[in-house]
Amino acid sequence: MAQMTKQLLSASTSGRGIKVAATATPGTVLHTVPKLAAADLDEVWIYVVNSSTVDRKLTIEFGGVTDPDNQIEFTVPGGADGLYLVIPGFLLDTLAVVRAFAAAADVIICFGYVHRIIA
Repeated sequence: MAQMTKQLLSASTSGRGIKVAATATPGTVLHTVPKLAAADLDEVWIYVVNSSTVDRKLTIEFGGVTDPDNQIEFTVPGGADGLYLVIPGFLLDTLAVVRAFAAAADVIICFGYVHRIIA
């Protein structure tokens, strides 16, 4: 039977949000999957908020930086009016990296967690 534990995003300090500083690829690192056994996975959940008053385009590089294969784009409404779910539990295996870049530096903040699934 598989076991699941909740983990912080690897780039988060004490569970705090991660500011997206990058404005182009490769993006700011949000999470790096550690070396796992072959059948083990990280289920990644990421929420974002835009502290700017202007809507901003955010690109998540999920497991790679190739466009369009690994890129997920989302326009984050301005005004810091709540969190928006942009990665709803997608799975990654060992050593994969999740990065993000935005149309403006340091206005998009990413929060989230990982369910580590040990088969």
